[in-house]
Parts: sequence; C-alpha cells; structure tokens
Amino acid sequence: MVTLTSASRRQRMPYTAAILLTLALAVLAACGSNGSPSAAASAAPPAFNSGTNGTGASAAPGTTTAGTPMPGMSTPGMSTHGMSIPAAGAPGAAAAGKPVAGNAVDIRNFAFAPGDLTVRVGTTVTWTNRDGDAHTVVSTNGPLHSRTLNTGDTYQYTFTRAGTYSYLCSIHPFMVGTVRVTA
Repeated sequence: MVTLTSASRRQRMPYTAAILLTLALAVLAACGSNGSPSAAASAAPPAFNSGTNGTGASAAPGTTTAGTPMPGMSTPGMSTHGMSIPAAGAPGAAAAGKPVAGNAVDIRNFAFAPGDLTVRVGTTVTWTNRDGDAHTVVSTNGPLHSRTLNTGDTYQYTFTRAGTYSYLCSIHPFMVGTVRVTA
C-alpha cells in the first residue's frame, strides 16, 4: 500500500482541480447543443416585443421588434395595455372575414372560432373551451363576463338587445371576438 504524504497531496491538487474544471466546462458547453458547431451560431432567438420598437415608440402587440408577426399571434388593432379592444367596424376589429351565423364559439389554439359571429336577438351563444389552457369571455363595456373556463367548460349568454358585442379573453388579451346581434 502506498501512503501519500501531505506534500505529495498538495502537488497533485492543482492537477486534479484543473481536470475537474476542464470536465465541468466541457459539460456546460455541451448543454443545449445538438452536436453541430454551427447550430448555436446560426440559430438566433426570436425578438421579444417589449412594447416599444427600440426607439421609444410603441410597437404593435403580437409583432417582433422588426415589425413582423410572431408565429401564431394575431392582434390587429388590439392594445393589451388596459385590456381595450377596438370598436366594432374599426380597422382590424375582431377577426378578418365575413361574420358567421350560428350559436356556438369554440376556444381553440388561443383563438375564438368563429371570431365574428352573427345571431338574432334572443339567441343563446355557447362558448366552449377546447384548449389545454384556461380562458375567459369578457366584454370591457358589456354584458359578457365568464368565470375562468378550464378545458371542456362552457359559458352561455342570451343576447336580448341588438348591437355589436366585442369581447376578449382577459387571461390572453390578444384573443378577441365579436358577436353581432340583429333584430
């Protein structure tokens, strides 16, 4: 059996520390790498919209700082600061396209479908959350005020007056919709 003296232990310590440090750095460098040396250099992270475009001016919600839409996000005319939604008929209000007739709205993929619904006075509209996340149905100056809807939950409202009712999800304010009620 070989016995190490404290002098020989002190001589080996710098080498042991250097080896451990080298191994630790190699492990850290490998974290998040797919093995390709150019992958880390070529993959740029997406720009984050902090609410300004870098010059102090406001950037549109749902856009990158370069002004291009983020994948899966559409918030035309929407201001998330204060949870306001555009007046019906305003440019970018609710969803693009023609209003859809019916009495059901699905909440799926962080969107109301249809986003623009037309019903007659007295119609009960049912919103069903088919998403994996919780959502709400809320009109800022109107009658729609659902509780938090978990997956599979529904919210119903019977429209008793003609008009246009814009609403949003208060949890995800980029989600907007409109119900147009005709006499």
